Amino acid sequence: MKIAYVTQHDPKDIAQFSGVNYYMAETLRTYSQTYEPLGPLDMRLFKLLKLKELYYKSVAHKSYLRNREPALLHYYAWQLNQKLKQATTVPDVIFSPETVPVAHLDCSQPIVFWVDATFAGMRDFYGKFTNLCSETIRQGHRMEQRILERCSLAIYASDWAAKSAMHHYNVPPEKVKVVPFGANIECSRSFDDIQQIVQSRDKTVCKLLFLGVDWVRKGGDVALRVARELNAQGLSTELTVIGCQPQVEGALPEFVKPLGFVSKATEAGRRTIQNALMESHFLILPSVAECFGIVFCEASSYGVPSIATKVGGIPTAVKDDRNGKLFPLGASIQDYCTFIVDTFSDYSRYTDLALSSFDDYQTRLNWAVSGKAVKQLIHDHVL
Repeated sequence: MKIAYVTQHDPKDIAQFSGVNYYMAETLRTYSQTYEPLGPLDMRLFKLLKLKELYYKSVAHKSYLRNREPALLHYYAWQLNQKLKQATTVPDVIFSPETVPVAHLDCSQPIVFWVDATFAGMRDFYGKFTNLCSETIRQGHRMEQRILERCSLAIYASDWAAKSAMHHYNVPPEKVKVVPFGANIECSRSFDDIQQIVQSRDKTVCKLLFLGVDWVRKGGDVALRVARELNAQGLSTELTVIGCQPQVEGALPEFVKPLGFVSKATEAGRRTIQNALMESHFLILPSVAECFGIVFCEASSYGVPSIATKVGGIPTAVKDDRNGKLFPLGASIQDYCTFIVDTFSDYSRYTDLALSSFDDYQTRLNWAVSGKAVKQLIHDHVL
């Protein structure tokens, strides 16, 4: 299979899209006869459209998304056609981890994408997609409809996103598939390694980990209240925060350990995240909006069960009693505390859940398994 891999940015840049583009590219490279990156694309028009974005913000008091602008989409398509003409080999498939750059691409090859959301699913779900101007809403839906009609296969990371494509854009079910993303973290750990890691964790202090760059959207306030209540109930608890600074009134409680933003692009950063995952008993991310959550895969790779909410694509990444526990958005703080206390106080029960989390990573939530599934889907439905 010969793949042309299309991205707006440099696919070798691990900092883009939380590393998804990079790890997906490396996976496809493994399963391809030839792999040719068709990115990065020239972003000058995207940058010029900043003026239009500022106009909408300051004058109309609305949000305008530059990457749904038809002129930009046509410019991306033109660039890709030029790159295809100069490609060293003729690809069998045009593959992208994004819908934007291939939305207006007209070529002889089938187009396949693997993403975590639709425009309809994102609207009024993430902050960036709220209060949108009518122009962006119109353009966003048109772009989504066009690429879904044009593509040969639409692969989504979650059932939530796949259902949105079928419901909002009337895509035939046979054209839509679900394959979860993998962990954007290197893992050579064995089952024996995870057993040792789990048994070495502190059995007197419950260590919660909040790992995310958006304190509000990821539910940092709930995580903090859960940790405070657990301490009040007599279970000594620590909350480590990586990725952002906790937003609290007054002084930060002593049980909170803020480490700020930590970059995976550096060895020191990767080591900090690794140590936090090895020591933590639970990842806690009571998000109010989430398309998938790569971090749940990463937690599972260390045998760390996830505590999260039943929103967006999370129910595909986290399965109850398999690699964590899901709660409705309206769950009480006591609901969270009851689960944590009951699980942590019975360490054999906790160990079973931790080891099951790692098994879920090995069988379902890693790029090797997902890449193999995508390769098979392309062979079965496209080539």
